[in-house]
Amino acid sequence: MPRRKMEMEDLSPLGKYKEGMEWNPVEKVIYERRSIRSFKKEPLPDSMIRRILEAGRFAPSAGNQQPWKFLVVNNPEILAEMEQDAIRMAKKMMFFLDNSRSGFRKKYFSWYTKLMIRMLPNELHPVPFSLLKLIAEGKARVFHGAPTLVLLLQDKRGVSCPPLDMGICGQHMVLTAHSMGAGSCWIGLVKLLFYYPKWKKLFDIKWPYECNECIALGWPKGDFDGEVKREMQLVTWYEGGMDSPPRIERQGG
Repeated sequence: MPRRKMEMEDLSPLGKYKEGMEWNPVEKVIYERRSIRSFKKEPLPDSMIRRILEAGRFAPSAGNQQPWKFLVVNNPEILAEMEQDAIRMAKKMMFFLDNSRSGFRKKYFSWYTKLMIRMLPNELHPVPFSLLKLIAEGKARVFHGAPTLVLLLQDKRGVSCPPLDMGICGQHMVLTAHSMGAGSCWIGLVKLLFYYPKWKKLFDIKWPYECNECIALGWPKGDFDGEVKREMQLVTWYEGGMDSPPRIERQGG
């Protein structure tokens, strides 16, 4: 079960460990951070955004190649047009993919929807598929009204697994934002924008860079901090010799 939110005076010191000790400040940030989808209009100070970016810049990466570039968008007019174009693209996609709109489409076009889901199993997983449908119907926003977006540009020439490096980089940013009282949310649907050439041109995104993720930043409209229940995991421990059976342990509850 989630524990109560810890106050700073209750936390354990950094750099020490003792059985049964309370969270330290790093653990508090990790466990209590939530994805924020409701932001105040007031933007974060530029100095604060720079500190968040600096945390990303110092993220580890394979061979220390740092396969990333950051773009900060905080102009209200640009943000509004990004939202409008992303919604337009969501509507176009669902026009072709959503076969639940009529019996005729369900009967004669289900094969196409199934084919596209098979070709793009991650992008058209039921979770993003449902979100796309809500966006197309005007029931959800793409960028959640955030006053700042940080676009994460990935260098496709990166060593080993650049998407993993990008994830670590972004996680540094969202945890740092939370540690300073800001809210953040990962947004993969930023990809909707780049079906329109004008956005690649505006942001000067050229090979070898591509943008698959962005991070919404701003002051949260409310207090959303707190642990969220996670699935229990079965962890296999190999503690004995080569011929010893492993031990299975429940992680979480």
